[in-house]
Amino acid sequence: MSIATNRRSLLLAPLVLGACSVLPDRPYQEVQRFGLAPVRPGAPAPRIPGRAAPVLLVRTLRAAPGLDVRGLRMLAADGQVTTEYWQEWAAPPADLTEEALRRWLMASGRFSAVTLPGSRLRADVVLEGELTRLQAEAATGLGRAAIAVLFLAESQSGGDARILGQFTAEGTAPIAGERRRDGKVDAAAAAAAMSAALGAALAGVEQGVAQLLPAAVAASASRPPVSHNARSAPR
Repeated sequence: MSIATNRRSLLLAPLVLGACSVLPDRPYQEVQRFGLAPVRPGAPAPRIPGRAAPVLLVRTLRAAPGLDVRGLRMLAADGQVTTEYWQEWAAPPADLTEEALRRWLMASGRFSAVTLPGSRLRADVVLEGELTRLQAEAATGLGRAAIAVLFLAESQSGGDARILGQFTAEGTAPIAGERRRDGKVDAAAAAAAMSAALGAALAGVEQGVAQLLPAAVAASASRPPVSHNARSAPR
């Protein structure tokens, strides 16, 4: 090996060592994932619906801007909204809320079935909704949830659905534990509070739908019966 080559190697060595020192020296941080499945209060077993109970179609729940990602949404004391990177829901919150809403309304006993889009079962009433709020608030010490609902009566003759009403159901729940000096909220406590707040919002959805159901039943009763065994008259 020549002297020139050795000199070039010695000159490049500090550059290589300097490049290696740029790599971040941070400990591994595991992502925390939380479920969003509020428990419906009341009887442990669903009530058996009556034969006249309508079939409800729950359409895909939309997500408001900022709620289409999994990260927990936090509202700091200074009003700044942040989405946590290392703490997230097990699935997109709108998807988890939609599943919880479907189970909640089926357990209410007010419907003979609660179906998904694409079901072959003909629906009598339809629920469309949007998750408009799901966050933990450091200033108030509350988890907060809100769902905007549009409730419709489905036309059995193929016409347009009739709007029965629209409303927003909201819920809050306290964040457990003492407030931290840095103004932040513990992720596990925040997730639990948001889940409980969602349960309160779902109860509001059930109450709002229950108030609109008589109009849906009246609309169904006013429609003429549809014959499924009609035959052509003999010529």
